Amino acid sequence: MTSKMALITGASSGLGSYLAEAFSQKGFCLQLVARRKNELEKVCDKLRQHKHKNSTVKSWVCDLADKNERARFLNEFAQTCPHLDVLINNAACQGPIGPLETNDLEDWQSTLNLNLLAPVHICHQLLPLLKKAGAGVIINISGGGATGPRPHFSAYASSKTALVRFSENLAEETRHFGIRVNCIAPGAMPTEMLKKVLESDKRYAGEKEIEQAKKVFAGAEDVLEKAVNLALFLASDDSVGITGKLISAAWDRWEDWPKYLAELDKSDAYTLRRITGKDRGLNWGDR
Repeated sequence: MTSKMALITGASSGLGSYLAEAFSQKGFCLQLVARRKNELEKVCDKLRQHKHKNSTVKSWVCDLADKNERARFLNEFAQTCPHLDVLINNAACQGPIGPLETNDLEDWQSTLNLNLLAPVHICHQLLPLLKKAGAGVIINISGGGATGPRPHFSAYASSKTALVRFSENLAEETRHFGIRVNCIAPGAMPTEMLKKVLESDKRYAGEKEIEQAKKVFAGAEDVLEKAVNLALFLASDDSVGITGKLISAAWDRWEDWPKYLAELDKSDAYTLRRITGKDRGLNWGDR
């Protein structure tokens, strides 16, 4: 993995900082993006002290939710970076919490902008660099409602579900270039975003969400480790042939998937699909 280039967004805290540390230890040259300069520099300073001998670190301060800032960053990055091997779209926000009728629609749209349109914009602009790599990898951090309804989190869940379907489409469009595109469902993680759930009113977040958040902060650090390990796997040659999938870091036996590539490639397993009545033995519902 030495000398490969990885771009990680939302790298100043949470999963992003864990990913940065892990990829640095594997010898990747890192391009780290976040909006908070001080926090990002702390992460970079730490990595420079403990990095792998072949790893380098460069920081980019950018609010990816601002389309003008995003465009400037992408333009400069494309001009200064000779190639890109791994792109991890991790930056995201929780968005408004509560029933849709109580949501501020501007906040709703801002959530869609950062969680969906920013990754789309980044992929659109940086695909030429990934093509140069010959086997580029795109990892989009999803979950959070992409696999089922998540009431009171409609903006976040909708944006992440759309990100999965976007990734499935992009995977098919870029397959012949050797580019692999997958989504990671990391599960609930002890991050600043989850703290917002704990701080919210039970009437808006719901008791189930708050109780789950409490359990995570009570001792689920291994959730971050599992997500990082899956990302490293998807960035490695071990995952060649795996593309267009939504993969659970905690529940899927992704380590064994390389043994079943032919079967996996022909299957719609681990993708978003409509479930028909016949799929569930309800023969009265289909023609």
